[in-house]
Amino acid sequence: MTTDTAGTAPHPAHSSPPGPADRSARPRPEPGPADDERLRRWRLVLGGDSTESTGCTLTGRDAAMDGALTALYGGGGRPGGRGGSNRSAGLGASAPSVARWLGDIRTYFPSSVVQVMQRDAIDRLGLSALLLEPEMLEAVEADVHLVGTLLSLNKVMPETTKETARAVVRKVVDDLEKRLATRTRATLTGALDRSARIDRPRHHDIDWGRTIRANLKNYLPEYGTVVPERLIGYGRAAQSVKKDVILCIDQSGSMAASVVYASVFGAVLASMRTLQTRLVVFDTAVVDLTDQLDDPVDVLFGTQLGGGTDINRALAHCQSKISRPADTVVVLISDLYEGGIRDEMLKRVAAMKASGVQFVTLLALSDEGAPAYDRDHAAALGALGAPAFACTPDLFPEVMAAAIEKRPLPVPDKETHQ
Repeated sequence: MTTDTAGTAPHPAHSSPPGPADRSARPRPEPGPADDERLRRWRLVLGGDSTESTGCTLTGRDAAMDGALTALYGGGGRPGGRGGSNRSAGLGASAPSVARWLGDIRTYFPSSVVQVMQRDAIDRLGLSALLLEPEMLEAVEADVHLVGTLLSLNKVMPETTKETARAVVRKVVDDLEKRLATRTRATLTGALDRSARIDRPRHHDIDWGRTIRANLKNYLPEYGTVVPERLIGYGRAAQSVKKDVILCIDQSGSMAASVVYASVFGAVLASMRTLQTRLVVFDTAVVDLTDQLDDPVDVLFGTQLGGGTDINRALAHCQSKISRPADTVVVLISDLYEGGIRDEMLKRVAAMKASGVQFVTLLALSDEGAPAYDRDHAAALGALGAPAFACTPDLFPEVMAAAIEKRPLPVPDKETHQ
């Protein structure tokens, strides 16, 4: 049976969409404050060429911010700018204009943004040479990355600039010590106390978890309790009881931030009487900076960023300084791009671990996360029981505490070293 539908009106759900005339007849909503703010932000992101397309013209402070951004990221010409557009820089090589620009960005942007823009200016525009002028150093926002740049310029820095450069580095180092020192000392002091376990502890030093496990055979079900025949506790680490720590730091150019943080931590560890700390930096040569550990600024200016890498030679030096293997922690901080003898390097690590040394491999000691590194070498070290992973400065005290107590390391990302 069929039904004739001829002449019937179509169902509203199947009506044809309105044509262009219908759409144009509808009134458009007036733009509100939220739309204006969105266009303003897009105009700042896209640069001056977007004025016509966004319909937004900047004035006052916004125009000044746009000018500071355009000087670094805008101008058209060379490829490689933000967002895939063709942009080139407009700062030129004039020290006065760069100094004014540095002042502008500190006025208009927060410190974290200023640091990023400074790094971009140095990387994109080749402004490193201008940092050799004292007035330029006084204008920049000091951070770990700027310190790394200054250290790479150390050998070509004129004497008139070195004093200002040291003041900039000193400021960054002092800030890092304030941030890291107290927590590091507290964490490691606790680890040293716990590493000296004794069988006749005082009441406050009893390790109740280990004591209960050791006395489970003495459980009395009728009383619901364990009779602790043997007490296990933490001994208070005497001032004469020390662990030996050797920081072995790769000073190739890619490790700049790690060198800065490791030098600060080295100074903090050296200030603890219960630790004997040694600091070694290397490229194709090895330099022992232990005698300068009382001042991390001296340590940093004793480094020479750049050059090749010979991890095997550096580990040979560290191995020669080990007198108490069972009480020694060796921390290798390197991206593991070895220019020396790979097999010998791995044999040295295996020998140190077999003798009782706690061996820690950090691919980086920085805030940036996982770096570029040699995955084959990282996998080989992992197979030896020395997993390689990147470490942030905030995690470093926990890593050292675990190594001192000879317990598993708090590896932040297990896939990092695979």
